[in-house]
Amino acid sequence: MASSSEKRPTAKDMKAEKLPYPAKQADMKQQPDSDLSSYKAAGKLQDKVALITGADSGIGRAVALAFAMEGADVAVLYNENTEDAEKTKAMVEKQKRKCLLLKLDVREPEQCKQAVRLTLQEYGKVNILVNNAAFQATSEKFEDIPEEQIRRTFDTNILGYMWMAQAVLPHLKEEGDNIINTGSIVGATGNKMLIDYASTKGAIHAFTKSLALQLGERGIRVNAVLPGPVWTPNIPGTMPEEEIAKFGHEVALARPGQPEELAPAYVLLASQDGSFMTGSLVNVTGGKLSTDE
Repeated sequence: MASSSEKRPTAKDMKAEKLPYPAKQADMKQQPDSDLSSYKAAGKLQDKVALITGADSGIGRAVALAFAMEGADVAVLYNENTEDAEKTKAMVEKQKRKCLLLKLDVREPEQCKQAVRLTLQEYGKVNILVNNAAFQATSEKFEDIPEEQIRRTFDTNILGYMWMAQAVLPHLKEEGDNIINTGSIVGATGNKMLIDYASTKGAIHAFTKSLALQLGERGIRVNAVLPGPVWTPNIPGTMPEEEIAKFGHEVALARPGQPEELAPAYVLLASQDGSFMTGSLVNVTGGKLSTDE
């Protein structure tokens, strides 16, 4: 983890890098910062259990590692990249915490239920759900977006969040148990190349607020983190080369975020430090507040 923003790659440092989808973090030439080497843990999640979707790489990996550093055991749900998932597992176990790998698909309600069942079998409880799995693809013309892409985007990004929340809710029983969703700044601003993706992220924001209202009286908190442009495998795997070569140029800090810079926001929302936060949409955007591209 860089000690200051000046040491992190700026938009001018980015180089065009294309990888086949689903891209592996292990194959990225410019590796994301996700080891949290400068993170100062304080036992904020001691002996909690977190189920994190899309945690084989990128933001999900950094969240899994941060939670482990804070004392939690984790279950990592991923769909395809076993090599990346095993790296996440090794990083978690280095912190002397347990990591259960679950190769499942959040698009399937029964597989979401299976993920919860396997987590309960392994750990006996689940306290935190982090809905983070995502699919995106860019398109220049809306009318050219294939039906298959639209359905996969919605099935993964919003329906998958709902299936996971339904599966885990009967088991959130301890004080402070909570759900954290990964939204996006593009769900608020829109993005001309990511119309279907941005639409699902806006839906996630509404889902977060609505579910928080319903679950408040049960003491279950529901919040969302809204990243700006963050350097993850999704970027070289889905974005045009000309966008990758200047990735993060439009934000106030003039650089992309790194996965480990997002993780502390999830720790805040998962822990008692965020005990009076529910229905919150927490922007971690580097200052991207508009549709400027």
